[in-house]
Amino acid sequence: MLIGRVERLRRYPVKSLLGEELSAAEVTGRGVAGDRERALLDLATGRVASAKHPRLWAGLLRYSAAVTADGRVTITGPDGRAADEAELSEALGRKLALIAERPPGAAVERAVPEEVLARGVEAEVAVTVNELGRGAPEGGFFDFAPVHLITEATLRAVGVEAERYRPNLVLRTEGEGFVGFIENAWVGRELAVGETLRLRIVAPTPRCAVPTLGHGSLPRRAEALRVPAERNRLVPLEGMPALPCAGVYAQVLAPGRVEPGAEVRLN
Repeated sequence: MLIGRVERLRRYPVKSLLGEELSAAEVTGRGVAGDRERALLDLATGRVASAKHPRLWAGLLRYSAAVTADGRVTITGPDGRAADEAELSEALGRKLALIAERPPGAAVERAVPEEVLARGVEAEVAVTVNELGRGAPEGGFFDFAPVHLITEATLRAVGVEAERYRPNLVLRTEGEGFVGFIENAWVGRELAVGETLRLRIVAPTPRCAVPTLGHGSLPRRAEALRVPAERNRLVPLEGMPALPCAGVYAQVLAPGRVEPGAEVRLN
């Protein structure tokens, strides 16, 4: 069944930094080529730096990462100049190392989102420690699975920009009945994207405090968490509590090339 088309295609070469818009990409079992292939390691704790703990790492969202034509990853600061590990360490106040190999048991600290929403970014709030990539192949710095997608219908329902949710694919659904959070109904099913790419939708995407934070020039927006918390609380995986969700995670069944405009079919 034709459900829509790919509207936008994005990748995030360094975890928790701003990403880049793509005109086309190869998608393999490890996701969009070049996506989340690097991360910043907090040398004091041995954990991956993530804006999920905004009191420490919200400043990461002032920096952008991109992949050059020859495969190098570049980082750009808020002033448009190239930035390196030393500058990031000084700006964030913690010693950081840019890494390309995911250490065994790599984990991030995740502040309890509702506490951040209620008490503010700078408040001391409870955190959990979450292992990365439990639904992804070896390598990469994915929160869970290697592909994340969301529909424009959901973005409209929440009233925020796609950049806040950091998806790889933004889908434009077509026809009646495609309302906000329609992705919930796709869990356990397969999507055919373009001619060859095939995805299996494996779980709703639980939202943390990150979407509420400033992203480059975008200001803070509490609605990015508050609306899913009010309208779309789900149990993402067995054993987890009901959490605010928006968008879905997917695994790759068959690789392929994807471009904006590609048809998306639900199987």
